[in-house]
Amino acid sequence: MNTVRNRRVRRSRGAAVLAGLTAVALVMTACGTGEAPEMSRGAEEELTVVTSTSMWGSVARAVGGNSVEVESIIDNAEADPHSYEGTPRDAAAISDAELVVFNGGGFDSFVQQILSATGDGSKPVVEAFRIADENEQHHGGAATENEHHSGHEHGSIGHVPGHGHHSSANEHVWYDLGTVGEVADRIADELARIRPEKAHTFHAAAAEFNAEVHRLDERLAHIAANHRGEKVITTAPVADLLVERAELDDITPPSFVQAAESGSDPSAVSVAEIQDLVDSRRAAVLIHNPQTASPLTERLRHRAQRNGIPVVPMTGTLPVHSTYTEWMRSQISDLQNALVKNS
Repeated sequence: MNTVRNRRVRRSRGAAVLAGLTAVALVMTACGTGEAPEMSRGAEEELTVVTSTSMWGSVARAVGGNSVEVESIIDNAEADPHSYEGTPRDAAAISDAELVVFNGGGFDSFVQQILSATGDGSKPVVEAFRIADENEQHHGGAATENEHHSGHEHGSIGHVPGHGHHSSANEHVWYDLGTVGEVADRIADELARIRPEKAHTFHAAAAEFNAEVHRLDERLAHIAANHRGEKVITTAPVADLLVERAELDDITPPSFVQAAESGSDPSAVSVAEIQDLVDSRRAAVLIHNPQTASPLTERLRHRAQRNGIPVVPMTGTLPVHSTYTEWMRSQISDLQNALVKNS
């Protein structure tokens, strides 16, 4: 989902908010004992899927197609899911949903808090971080070439060396293409359970999505083959799973990473260390997340540009009017072009 973010603010949910969400759950439960709402009959042709963010909404839409109505609670590319607080309206949407898709791992904890408040343990959910964690435990942190070619029965790209493993507590699993492919498969499985007569359609759509993801993974493999071991620096390594898959060497000082993770300012020594890495041009590329920019990271970006180091933006949320695969394709292309330019 190691994770660097600029001044992450984890706001604690107060008793009043949780009470409000619980109240919504009670109202929804009470309503369920009476006459069914008119929309529940009229909307039978479309399944309601609620996702925490638009990037998982894009995956759900690719799998469900015209058979689903997808609502993404956070669809603002500038919003920070870490600090988002669930509202009664969000609770109602999740309560009404036939399927909930979210990231997990602390990235969008408001979803789990709402699910806990409503007490609906039978609600079908797909949690990306849990899938990544299960895969890592199953594969024991190592993968073989045979596993790469085996894939999932519905078309996921499988696991390759350095790929499909979320490096323990990294919640940015949407940058792990193997996990994203399996999330698509799990969405297809859940939709097929709800609407069995369309199971083939959902699984075929997931396979088509996975084919696109596989092509993206092949581009990362190409980067690895041609630029293995080249050094990069990240101002906020949200994309470190992608960097790992491309077999690049992230030389960002650990003290800089740790300070950002804890929400504190890096020490003067840490800042001097990363500035020296930029000034000495030891890195081929600076990966920068403009969504978490600070005065310090902006100075680093300008410093890299002055020293002739290409800057590649990689963001933590899906840009507006973009699909997941379009977003990843653009970022991988930018990374590849920057490495070629600076080689």
